[in-house]
Amino acid sequence: MQGTIDGFRYGAVTPVAAYLMACLGGALGLRCIVRSLLNEASWKPGWLALGAASIGCGIWTMHFIAMLGFQVEETGIHYDTGLTLLSLAVSIVVVGIGVFIVGYRGAGKVTLGVAGVVTGLGVAAMHYLGMAAVQVNGDFRYAPLTVALSVVIAIVAATAALWAAVTVRGFMTSLGASLVMGVAVSGMHYTAMAAVSVHVHGNGSGAWTGDSPTSLLLPMLLGPTVFLLLAGVVIMFDPLLVLGDGEWNKSAPARRTSVADQAAEPAPQHSIAPFGGRVATARPRQDQYGTATPSAPQWAPPPSREW
Repeated sequence: MQGTIDGFRYGAVTPVAAYLMACLGGALGLRCIVRSLLNEASWKPGWLALGAASIGCGIWTMHFIAMLGFQVEETGIHYDTGLTLLSLAVSIVVVGIGVFIVGYRGAGKVTLGVAGVVTGLGVAAMHYLGMAAVQVNGDFRYAPLTVALSVVIAIVAATAALWAAVTVRGFMTSLGASLVMGVAVSGMHYTAMAAVSVHVHGNGSGAWTGDSPTSLLLPMLLGPTVFLLLAGVVIMFDPLLVLGDGEWNKSAPARRTSVADQAAEPAPQHSIAPFGGRVATARPRQDQYGTATPSAPQWAPPPSREW
């Protein structure tokens, strides 16, 4: 018996919420990666790991928020806890592999291509591993061409995200890149879901029940969501992450130049004129070879007084 699938049980609520979480994870991840590239003195592995965890949590949270709106009318749905958590670990690890590759080796064509393929395949694996955690009284079947298209979208989205991570610097451009990432990741998810069909066992399976999706997924979504919020707090208190490359580089050289000029400027030499003359200031002068030599102080006679 063919099951009736509805991927939008709550209307536009779950797609919009899923998209926003994907954007949030992408934006936080991009800013953390930019932070590791702008300041070589910072702890680069830590910032790259935080960026990878942010992007990975954003993708995973997007997937399962979208799955809250998924139902099969002829059967109940519940989730395998172990596979659900494993999909989260896979998401973070594979994104981390790609982030560390481009973070240390740059965005060359070969490097970016390898990192994008690895990360894209990992994101697709996370999706289908998450789908394997979905248990119904029936069997899932997938359209091969649509599955292949979803994998291609995942690879393109991952490559674009990694390129943006090492290329985009300013805050507003990072924000725009994260919005595009959200569209790509959400598009991959719903393309993959379009490949799904369910063959339900028996004539009717309303009696077959398990844990409701909300009772399991909502507590599990709480942890990654709190993590993303804490990562956002870290970024808010780091001015280099907020300003980005453009604003930071505009202000930093000016500060360095000002300090250098003050240090290089010679201090004036004061001499006291005899017989009550005015104090004259002697400043060094340069000869034809550029060597600074002190000039003799110029003496000014005292003002005349009428008796």
